[in-house]
Amino acid sequence: MAVIHRTTMEPGKLELLSAWLPTRPWYTGSAAEPRLARVGGFRLDDPQGEVGIEFMVVTDTSGDVPVSYHVPLTYRAAPLDGADQALVGTSEHGVLGRRWVYDGAHDPVLVDQALALLRGQAEPQAQSVSDTPDPTVTVRPADGLAAMTSTAVQDAKHGTDVVLDEGAATLVVARVLEPGSPGDAEAPGQVTAVWRPADGDEVRGVFLTLG
Repeated sequence: MAVIHRTTMEPGKLELLSAWLPTRPWYTGSAAEPRLARVGGFRLDDPQGEVGIEFMVVTDTSGDVPVSYHVPLTYRAAPLDGADQALVGTSEHGVLGRRWVYDGAHDPVLVDQALALLRGQAEPQAQSVSDTPDPTVTVRPADGLAAMTSTAVQDAKHGTDVVLDEGAATLVVARVLEPGSPGDAEAPGQVTAVWRPADGDEVRGVFLTLG
């Protein structure tokens, strides 16, 4: 189970994301610096206990209409080889020291655990409380999903496609969240979760889809 430390990060996560989000092809805002608030998400455990895994939701209120983004992140004690393009930034953690923060769609540890979640072999954890499952995350399991590895990651306006085993399957990471979206009823596996956008009412939407 992941341990959530009650400490500081400098710069903080939202500060890092404020600089990084506008560089993404799926960012819909026009502001050079978005106004972000963390409004939801959950965590998964790394079985090796080395990498922090968080599926974060942030709402940008810099435009006329607030937009909520799904931003999977990983936190590492050292750089991830070959992933310079996925680095969100570095931050000094009050307990763990320097952390390298990555776009989790490009991190094999997060992808492995997302697939484990879709197989029913990983349990979603509360975002801000140690050793506490998150029952609000719902999974439509992918029956018979074999072990796969990420072979390519494609960022586009619709979101991020993680190509598995040279195209045998694709893990679609939703980026601009749509409250109440039923997702793809034909998809073999899907993960939905909740967040609270600017109006404060809890909503649910699709975070991950296996295609």
